[in-house]
Amino acid sequence: MTGQSAVVHSMTGFARQEGGDEGVAWAWEIRTVNGRSLDVRSRLPGGYEALDPIIRKAVAAACSRGNAQVNLVVKRSEAAQAWQLNEDLLQQILEVMERLRSRLDAAPPRLDGLLGLRGVLEPVEEEESTERRDARFRRIEADLQAALGALVAMRSEEGLRLAELAQGHLQSIETLCEAAAACAATQPDALRQRLREQLDLLLAETSGVAEDRLAQEAAILVSKADVREELDRLAAHIEAARDLLREGGTIGRKLDFLCQEFNREANTLCSKSADVELTRIGLDLKSAIEQLREQVQNIE
Repeated sequence: MTGQSAVVHSMTGFARQEGGDEGVAWAWEIRTVNGRSLDVRSRLPGGYEALDPIIRKAVAAACSRGNAQVNLVVKRSEAAQAWQLNEDLLQQILEVMERLRSRLDAAPPRLDGLLGLRGVLEPVEEEESTERRDARFRRIEADLQAALGALVAMRSEEGLRLAELAQGHLQSIETLCEAAAACAATQPDALRQRLREQLDLLLAETSGVAEDRLAQEAAILVSKADVREELDRLAAHIEAARDLLREGGTIGRKLDFLCQEFNREANTLCSKSADVELTRIGLDLKSAIEQLREQVQNIE
């Protein structure tokens, strides 16, 4: 039985939240990828730098691990934009036109053409009341929370998929461990036969070997050939990983550590193997463990 996974979050996610008030529109974009710890970076327009510590606190409350990039774009609508006529520049242009009138046979300029010249009309930043600015900041912060909520939902959805994949890889690892345990090379009769053959070879090549030395060599040969201890530890690691997936929460680091332990036992099993079938199973086992590790790397 693989068991049912609890809430597991991916470290990968994206969310966008748009908002606006009279004359101003904004949009939050939050993107997260996997990372060893939580790293938050923000890109904010001028005048909104005070939001940086608010962003860091909000992201830390929503996410435990991952690299987060938070961007805020603010635009003032053209309809609400105030403009100011640069009369000095316009006067200079008119004077130049007057001097050129006698030398050039050209139609007089249209008003829209004059106003379209760069610098003739200049945008003017309206003075905002403190109350209006504070109200806008509150709405922008509320949209930040909405974006983070959408991000967490996406990370949770992706985490569910990762947990299901991890459960599948654990099942593959368990199946391979069962195949290794059933392999003829791991059975007591096969171990005894192999030990007998190696002892016969040792006795044929040496003479006058003390019995205690033979006993030591026999113990070493048995230890090198017996992979049951590795299989027992692999079974314990499988159950520990399933317990973590059932527990949920921030389990990524623990699962990553278990993958290292999985690899350690699989490597030992392969190094002990003197049987073609057991070696093949060991290599398949290492491949399944690597597939598990790839998924675990993205779990929060």
